[in-house]
Amino acid sequence: MPDPETIDEYLATLPDDRRAAMQQIREAVRAGAPDAAEVITYKMPGFKTHDRFLVSFDSFKRHYSLFPASDAVVTGLGDRVAAYLAGQGTIRFPADRPLPTDLITDIVRIRVVENDEEAAR
Repeated sequence: MPDPETIDEYLATLPDDRRAAMQQIREAVRAGAPDAAEVITYKMPGFKTHDRFLVSFDSFKRHYSLFPASDAVVTGLGDRVAAYLAGQGTIRFPADRPLPTDLITDIVRIRVVENDEEAAR
């Protein structure tokens, strides 16, 4: 089977329960970056602004991941994001808990500002 070329194609490969959660993440990202372009990057769903990587996300057995946890995200959201940080630049949301969609949207808004600033340089 060829690699998915769109987020819809990617989501179609997931089991129903994982597909619903990934769609929630997609919608939370879209809420934070309504003008971002959807892409597949490193075989994962992602978004770009200014032709620059914004975020990507993926489904795993026990969690969902959102990339990246930039310094601005960690500093800007502090304790709200601290419990979800896992390794360099990774944010993990446990699969057995409701997704913090408001937090995901806030993470994306910070990343949009970062991309806007980089594009302005």
